Amino acid sequence: MEWSERMNAAIDYIEDNLTGEIDFSKAAEKAACSAFHFQRMFFAVNGITPAEYARRRRLTMAARELFSGKVKVIDIAMKYGYESPDAFTRAFRNFHGVTPSAAREPGVTLTAFPRVSFHIELKGGIDVDYKMIEKPAFDVVGRGKKFTTKNMEQAIKIPQFWQEFSASAEYQKLAKLGGGKPGPVTGADMLSAIFPNEENTWDPIIYTICIEKTGKTADFDVYHIPAATWAIFDSVGPMPGAIQEVTVKIFQEWFPSTGYEHDAKPELEVYLPGDPNSPDYRCQVWMPIVKKN
Repeated sequence: MEWSERMNAAIDYIEDNLTGEIDFSKAAEKAACSAFHFQRMFFAVNGITPAEYARRRRLTMAARELFSGKVKVIDIAMKYGYESPDAFTRAFRNFHGVTPSAAREPGVTLTAFPRVSFHIELKGGIDVDYKMIEKPAFDVVGRGKKFTTKNMEQAIKIPQFWQEFSASAEYQKLAKLGGGKPGPVTGADMLSAIFPNEENTWDPIIYTICIEKTGKTADFDVYHIPAATWAIFDSVGPMPGAIQEVTVKIFQEWFPSTGYEHDAKPELEVYLPGDPNSPDYRCQVWMPIVKKN
């Protein structure tokens, strides 16, 4: 079965259980991959997690039923997994901009989140160049923040985090810890290490701006990067657009066409010496990988 067929089978499972309990490990089984890889693939391609997708689809279906005017609000709330009418009303208003009762009014504007469908998009046979290396464990030091993927907040707030932190005295202090030398493992001036959260899921993510630990840590946080096999992809172009495009391409084209999946370890964005705003700026994405069973 092709990758797209397997991912669509997982979507079938989610859609069939919108009014019941969704076990995302079972969705991953339908996709024939690990639960972590399924989450990461889904997030990279769609910009939201499977759980957020299910939430939006439930609220879309709930609005459709409310508009018919034949079912009580409390019954719809219970049907789509909300424990109380108040919780349902809050979620509904945040998503649609109106209360469930107002959704019954003629002419009201509601939000519809459509069912997704996966397919492999071949763009003119363009190669995805990469190299594979193994590296021992190492530590990084820096600052990290949690970012939710709900409503695509991470796409807005991570660039803001970069802008604010890079303009601070703390950023200059972090850069000086490296002594002006590239990191011995990655060759980077600066790194972003992207971690799953404590429950090993992808919402929220933990995004860190850091350098390799080579000595003192000052008062920065220390994060551990486990030993891994890395697939390394080059990005050429101004930040952050170029590296975002490469990351999406990795998940949309490279993973589906190879026998590898995401190893449940941090991802690295490796910023090499140069001007990040230059059209020929070169940096890298380091993706932890494991051979698929």
